[in-house]
Amino acid sequence: MSAPHRRPALIILVIVAALACLGLGWWQWGRFQSATGTGQNLGYALQWPLFAGFVVFAYFRFVRLEREGLEREGTAEDSPVTEDPAAPVTVRSLRRRTKSAAPREIPAGILPERPVAARHDDPELAEYNRYLAELNAREQIHAAGPRGGDTERRAG
Repeated sequence: MSAPHRRPALIILVIVAALACLGLGWWQWGRFQSATGTGQNLGYALQWPLFAGFVVFAYFRFVRLEREGLEREGTAEDSPVTEDPAAPVTVRSLRRRTKSAAPREIPAGILPERPVAARHDDPELAEYNRYLAELNAREQIHAAGPRGGDTERRAG
C-alpha cells in the first residue's frame, strides 16, 4: 500500500474537482455581472470557491485520518497494550492513551427509546383479524384446489 499522501490519482481528482469548482464560480461571477445577472448568481459565485476549499480540506483530512490509522496499526503490532507508567509522557503516547480510552459505542440511555405500539385487546379487531385469516385460508384452498383435484380424479 502506498503512502496516503502519494496517490497520484487521488491528487489529480482533488485538483480537477477544485479547479472545476473555481471555474464554476468564475462562470457564475460573469453571469452576475451580465445584464441578466441576479443575486442568486452572486450567491453561487461566492459558494463555488467554498466548495473548492472543502474538496482540498477533505483530501487533507482523509490523508491525516489514514496516516493515524496506519500509525495505530503499527503501534498495536509493535508493542502490547500495557505501557510503562514510569515512561516519560510524550505527545504520541498521550494520543495513544486517549484514543484507546475513547468510547467505541453509544452508551445505553443516551438516545430516546423507540415508541412501542400500544397493545389493546379489542374484540372487534380480533374478530376482524380472524375474518381476514379465514378469507386468506379460503383463498389458499381455492388457489390450490383445482390443481390438486385434477390429479386426484386422474389417479382414481
